[in-house]
Amino acid sequence: MTAVEPAEHPLLAIKDLRVHYPVRSGVLRRATGQVRAVDGVDLTVRRGENVGVVGESGCGKTTLGLSVLRAHDRISGEIHYRRADGTSVDLVRLGRKELKPCRREIRMIFQDPHSSLNPRLTLLDIIGEPLKVNGVASGAELADRVAEMLRKVGLRPEHLRRYPHAFSGGERQRISIARALVLQPRLVVADEAVSALDVSVRAQILNLLQDLQDEFQLTFLFISHDLSIVECVCDRVAVMYLGKVVELADTAALYAQPAHPYTEALLSAVPKPDPRLRGARQRIVLQGDVPDPADPPSGCAFRTRCRFATQLCAEQTPRLREVAPRQYAACHYADELALRGIQ
Repeated sequence: MTAVEPAEHPLLAIKDLRVHYPVRSGVLRRATGQVRAVDGVDLTVRRGENVGVVGESGCGKTTLGLSVLRAHDRISGEIHYRRADGTSVDLVRLGRKELKPCRREIRMIFQDPHSSLNPRLTLLDIIGEPLKVNGVASGAELADRVAEMLRKVGLRPEHLRRYPHAFSGGERQRISIARALVLQPRLVVADEAVSALDVSVRAQILNLLQDLQDEFQLTFLFISHDLSIVECVCDRVAVMYLGKVVELADTAALYAQPAHPYTEALLSAVPKPDPRLRGARQRIVLQGDVPDPADPPSGCAFRTRCRFATQLCAEQTPRLREVAPRQYAACHYADELALRGIQ
């Protein structure tokens, strides 16, 4: 692991980030509401740190990651990024031309290696495209850099002229990683980077990412629904529910003693690798479905599925507050609840 910067100088500082999409209806397609995909998220990522973002499907994890790359236009709030020269810029306020050098330093690994790679391009074109677009290399130098990147991700340089269909799922994900890292970025958003892979291949890709992190001094924003993977690779974990961060803590503390009932339910669903222990922990099954992000419940958004909910939860929205050293939770009763984690 690389050295972590002091908390007062984070690599990425997200403040009150909101991504709302209009709901249109009628013949004139007038806006009748808003889908709150991300609704007031605060998050910091320090240099050399791996921060995991977890939650159910539809909670806003991917939207948050894409917002860091400014892939959305309907963004409000602040995304402060500290560049390699030490200057800090607000990505939300930058125009397309000003964003280009920042996008060279912030890259993304997409979830599906089958759909994220152009089947009509060779590996040389796919991995070399970021070098061309940013004017970093061309010609023989570009081919040499792509070949070297292929070696680093465990692929053969002689496969430069092959197309994605000639490779397995794990090899395609290595190609995606090579494309993301060929510019030697400082921050990598990994969106479900191993969820589409077999279990044996997942371990290979995770080990590869850790090796490349040490070599290139990378910082990861690791988006995943698999809490067992997040436990292995992340230093801190942010738990999202209906567009909001409901808990944020160091990985060890969160897994041992969660402070939010939603986190406890997620941890109870993590499978035990030892079949003799699988019945030792009771599964917490949440009742009902995730509320509509276009019409969230009043007060605490999780109250409709929480077994500890009271009238206070319906009347007041809990703020994300520190309930233990370096552990934050958005729950009115976080100080009183004795929740079970994974020992």
